[in-house]
Amino acid sequence: MTAETYSYFDHDADIGIIGRGNTLEHAFEAAAQAMFAIMIDIAALRPEITVRFTFEEADVELALVSWLNLLLAHAREQQTVFSHFHLRREGDRWHGEASGQPWRRNMERGVEVKGATLTMLAVEQTSDGWEVRCVVDV
Repeated sequence: MTAETYSYFDHDADIGIIGRGNTLEHAFEAAAQAMFAIMIDIAALRPEITVRFTFEEADVELALVSWLNLLLAHAREQQTVFSHFHLRREGDRWHGEASGQPWRRNMERGVEVKGATLTMLAVEQTSDGWEVRCVVDV
């Protein structure tokens, strides 16, 4: 995925992220890239560590927030920053995978993302595919 699959929008004290993709899962993956790109230059990361997890959520909007917050939780738990994402949906069950590398002292850090919120949360199918958005707390 390239940087063109995600973007940002203004929000008072926090940051709005937008993910786009030809499938819902690709849009979620792009939103994850947008979120981690706030914290570090994800293009400079290597996929040294991979985590896999599953979660259940019937509501696609809530699934976006769950996906992003689970990624942040795994990153904190593993002391890792992620740059590569894969998500697969089977009904209400979502199978996620994220790869990245451990935080190192010499890494230039951006702004810490504390969590994804329900603020301005939207998941929409467009003529070009899917667009997802929410505000992340920084």
